[in-house]
Amino acid sequence: MQIKRIIPNSLTCANLLCGSVAVFMATQQQFLWAFALIIAGAIFDFFDGASARWLKVPSPLGVQLDSLADDITFGLAPSMAIFCYLKPTIGWWALIVLLMAAFSALRLAKFNIDERQTTSFIGLATPPNAILWASIAAYPHAYTTATFAWMMVALSLLCCYLLVCEIPFFSFKSAGKHRIRIILFIVGCAVLIVGSIAWAIICKDPKKAVLAGALCVLWYINYNFIIQTIHK
Repeated sequence: MQIKRIIPNSLTCANLLCGSVAVFMATQQQFLWAFALIIAGAIFDFFDGASARWLKVPSPLGVQLDSLADDITFGLAPSMAIFCYLKPTIGWWALIVLLMAAFSALRLAKFNIDERQTTSFIGLATPPNAILWASIAAYPHAYTTATFAWMMVALSLLCCYLLVCEIPFFSFKSAGKHRIRIILFIVGCAVLIVGSIAWAIICKDPKKAVLAGALCVLWYINYNFIIQTIHK
């Protein structure tokens, strides 16, 4: 029984370690590694909760530890990645994007006490937001213009709002109730992933395939707003 209880928390700690190393990689301008570690953290994050349910060993400690790990991996790590990515272009003004780390913490705290989010999310979840920014930072580039950098700062502020807003976002937890909706989303993601891989092959640069991460998250956000508009 004790081993069963250790497994979910061990996966959560693996998530936290991925996020911690991702922060370090971001400071070293190793954005592809930071992106890969955030993806690995997301995988551990999925399986820690799933294993707790499968093994029937949920615990208040696990809930709190999960939020702490998520704020490192999906709050601080992507914020540091985009900060280090933009700083050479706009200097210390890039510190503005670190607001996402604070808003991610606020979003996670709200999630822990909000009983409405059992089958869907209220506000953008932290993992897709993290993947969006880590993917942008990891995409190979020759240089970044000041105009593009300030666009990214503005987009980061929009994401801060989306993290804590009262807008509902669909979740895979509602797959049984909204199966068609989930299938259409997955099909869209598959098209974007294949397209990104094809683009990387055409450019003869495999690293460009990371664009799929940002595109899938943007598809998730826009598809969610389309669903909300249709059901009004």
